[in-house]
Amino acid sequence: MNAIIFSALLGVVLMFSGILVKNKSAYTYIAAVGLLLLLVVNLLNTYGIWSIQVNTHAMLRFDKFGMYFNSIAISATLIYVLLSGKEIEKAGANVSDYYALLFFVLCGVTILSSFNGLLMLFLGIEILSIPLYILTGSDKRNLKSTEASLKYFLMGAFSTGIMLMGIALIYGATGIFSLGGTSMAPSSGLLRPSFLEVAGLILLFVSMCFKVSAAPFHFWTPDVYDGAPAVFTSFMATIVKAAGFIAFVRLFDMHTQILGPTWHILLAFVIVATLLIGNITAVFQQSVKRMLAYSSIAQAGFMLFALYSINDLAKEGLLLYSVAYSLATIGIFAVLIKMSDYTFDGFNGLAKTQPVLALATTVCLLSLAGIPLTAGFFAKYYMLASMVKAGGPTWLVMVAVLFAAVSVYYYFRVIQAMYFKEGDAETAPVTSLFKTVLLLLAALIILLGVFPSIVLNWFYF
Repeated sequence: MNAIIFSALLGVVLMFSGILVKNKSAYTYIAAVGLLLLLVVNLLNTYGIWSIQVNTHAMLRFDKFGMYFNSIAISATLIYVLLSGKEIEKAGANVSDYYALLFFVLCGVTILSSFNGLLMLFLGIEILSIPLYILTGSDKRNLKSTEASLKYFLMGAFSTGIMLMGIALIYGATGIFSLGGTSMAPSSGLLRPSFLEVAGLILLFVSMCFKVSAAPFHFWTPDVYDGAPAVFTSFMATIVKAAGFIAFVRLFDMHTQILGPTWHILLAFVIVATLLIGNITAVFQQSVKRMLAYSSIAQAGFMLFALYSINDLAKEGLLLYSVAYSLATIGIFAVLIKMSDYTFDGFNGLAKTQPVLALATTVCLLSLAGIPLTAGFFAKYYMLASMVKAGGPTWLVMVAVLFAAVSVYYYFRVIQAMYFKEGDAETAPVTSLFKTVLLLLAALIILLGVFPSIVLNWFYF
């Protein structure tokens, strides 16, 4: 409960700090200190040193997998604040409210990593989603931001309605909200799922595909990511998406047997569709920001492999993928926000005008592409290895490798523009602190690419 309670309290503290503190820069320091405190109390809880004891009546289940992911999410948010704090301050007048909303999102993230019932799943999704609707429309001077917020809200409400319908059907079939509840044959005690339960699980599957932007339920993602302020798109596309997959795995960890062979057929279709649409559409984009939006859909296709196999290797890989993908995407968006032009041509000659930014961006792009010696390589490797270990179809692994090769093309378009095209890329003023944090981030991506056990060993510590 440490992370849930403290993230909510810190959100309230940031809300009231807007009354007492008038210096915008102070909110970034308050948020950074708050995140450090949140990380410490979560680690104390993870390793059994100190925890707040609350009777949740089995609605929450705190295991090491969920609490370790909380540490990853909080650490990534801290890096995000250190890199993009100045841009959050420029997003609008209500800076303290923006940080408060980020902490409320983290509260939803921590619930999704530990829910043990469908009711808590619903509450976690809503606590996570509602602040994001506000952050998406925070740039009131930009019509695209307002449009993106409205689309996000409507699609989110629609998917939540589907989720509630699925929960109602499952409750009607089993009589309980617990994840362990299922229909049993009264005579033999064997698994005998009813039509209502199967239909409810499929509706939950569709709803969660909306939340993680998996095809064919991805259509809101490009417009929302493109229209939202880039500084908040960075957060939405990383920590929030990773939390959605953690919830996805927790939800279906006990229910794959109920769906039987239908489950793997349905999931294989979604994986292929997600990889196909995400990668092929990204190839034809002229805006780097929109390309990254479609790229996030393609990355979701790889993360779905953990859902297909759901074994120890898949869970390890999902944690590593969360780290690798979050760090790389946060780094790229931190640089993108500094650019005056979001098109590929806007990056022309960046290596000459800002070599540090170009170097860090290159490392992040190589990681997203899954190139060896970066964290993204082992992240993709673990996803595919979990599929092989689970005895999944070889053709699905080959399709994933093929589309990983396709992704190299559009990531390298940015690298080509920075290093091999003539131009004078224009950027906003960049401080030495920003460059230092960015270089440390790039170094961490390479370090995890060489020693991925750094992440995994802490999980088993």
